[in-house]
Amino acid sequence: MTKSARFPGRVALTLLAGAAFTFGPAAAVAQQKPPAAGADLRPVFATVPDIVEGKRVAEVSCSRCHGATGVSATAGVPHIAAQRSPYLYTQLRAYLQGARPQSAMTGAVKFLSDDALVKVAAYYGSLDPAKAAPAPKPAPKAAAQKDPVQAGRAAAESCGGCHGDNGVSKTPGSPSLVGLDPKYLVAAINAYKSGQRKDETMKALVAGLSDADMGSVALYYALQKPARAGTPAAGDAAAGKKAAGACAGCHGDTGVASDPANPSLAGQDAQYLATATQAYKVGTRKDETMKSMVAALDDAAIRNIAAFYAAQQPQAPKVRRPVSLAELTERCDRCHGINGNSIDPMVPAIAAQRADWLEQVLNTYHTGSRKSTAMAAMTSVLSEGEIKELAIHYSRQTARAVTFIPLPSK
Repeated sequence: MTKSARFPGRVALTLLAGAAFTFGPAAAVAQQKPPAAGADLRPVFATVPDIVEGKRVAEVSCSRCHGATGVSATAGVPHIAAQRSPYLYTQLRAYLQGARPQSAMTGAVKFLSDDALVKVAAYYGSLDPAKAAPAPKPAPKAAAQKDPVQAGRAAAESCGGCHGDNGVSKTPGSPSLVGLDPKYLVAAINAYKSGQRKDETMKALVAGLSDADMGSVALYYALQKPARAGTPAAGDAAAGKKAAGACAGCHGDTGVASDPANPSLAGQDAQYLATATQAYKVGTRKDETMKSMVAALDDAAIRNIAAFYAAQQPQAPKVRRPVSLAELTERCDRCHGINGNSIDPMVPAIAAQRADWLEQVLNTYHTGSRKSTAMAAMTSVLSEGEIKELAIHYSRQTARAVTFIPLPSK
């Protein structure tokens, strides 16, 4: 018997459908009778000759992509050594039945019988797992990673004098910073930094901010409780509501924009709004769309529109507080096992899996091109950076072989 198909006795952690489920070396456990043919757990009850036959089939149909021992050396192709055999079987059958999209896998399994799929899955489930990807060497004197919200709060300390402690202005002429989408606020800060928006005080204040600093400041303000600016409004809000009809397309009916590229105006300081509108009208702020929209407004109409928006209730943008890697992995481990070592035969192990494959799969669930209600819910809130971080994390975890003791040959 080959090393990859060895079966020493093991201690059972779980008895599933009468099968001995084991994890780590120890004493042998007796097997029960297999279930009826066609059940998803058939690979659990494979015999030693079945696994030997599975190896023969795998060498012809699978090894070219997945490697001779189930450890892939090809980008975008997963390791399948030591994968949970019932999970492998269900996925192979899904390719055979067309339940998964057409791919090289479709061609690889199209001529295989269901019995052959069982044996191949049992064979790969019997192999030693891939080794974890090496962790990067820590950079010398590496700074501890800061929470971006706390970093934003620290970076925004100098902003409070004009914009309010929590981004709610109490100074006429200074805008509130709450209720703004981070993408818009970052763009506005960059406009002051580059000189596109003319304000020497603002230019000096933001000159030293890095991209990370600006992102953290914008995130901090986006997560603060929105409130109307505590400043007076000189115009007629009722008249402003009528005059603001043309603004709703970009800024929303009540000043709450749906497009991150456009600022929300609800609850904004009226004097600031009027000054900014005048700047677009005369061209000191460059935006051809805004210039054409406000060109016909007189001073009274501008004040009235500003008063209308100042009286509206601002709303928090749809931004969530960042989740730490530890919090994300705790969620993943609920199904995939501690450090990605699944003990559920129908849930794949992801420890020591290729990072590029994990990232690719997470993105397919995120976009909905691969269907799973649970995975769609888990990935829908993940950012591109979080997906990449999770993939790298699990690729560096040590994989633990979990096998089902094969039945002896008859």
